[in-house]
Amino acid sequence: MTDGGKAMAGVSRKPWITPQDYLAAERTAEVRHEYLDGETFAMVGASRRHATIVGNLFVTLRQAARARGCQAYANDVKVRVEAANAFYYPDLVATCAGGDDPYVVMDPVLVVEVLSDSTEAIDRREKRTNYQKIPSLREIVLVSQGERLVEVYRRDGSGWTVDVVRDGPVMLAALDLSLPLDEIYED
Repeated sequence: MTDGGKAMAGVSRKPWITPQDYLAAERTAEVRHEYLDGETFAMVGASRRHATIVGNLFVTLRQAARARGCQAYANDVKVRVEAANAFYYPDLVATCAGGDDPYVVMDPVLVVEVLSDSTEAIDRREKRTNYQKIPSLREIVLVSQGERLVEVYRRDGSGWTVDVVRDGPVMLAALDLSLPLDEIYED
């Protein structure tokens, strides 16, 4: 990078990566990466508590999705957010549409992120805001690891609303499912 023909000290540029190059590299990568507008970000490992919550949710979500002719996936399937030029690996995703790419969900109806200390800020701001740009998406669920707390962001006729659940069932309209907190936080 130059400033009037002089090199600017201390400034370095990362190369911009195309979505196609990202997808090709990700198929053989040993570490998963998320993609945001030309940059990649390595994914960190999950705690056992995080994995337990994801597993508990997956069992129920998969059954509910299948009953509606849909599919649910955990951890390793990317979601494309075209409007943000991004690919994310949500903890759980459900879709009722097919797709050409076996590694990417283009039209999710439900996305779940289990919050951790290292990802909560990104999940709440960047990811939630970008997920809301997906036309097919009906609900975004943020699940706390540290307390019995689930937030369900739901698209309705006038935009997005949020239900905060600390007691009682979590209602997921996208899959016509009522999920007790005890099932989410079991073990």
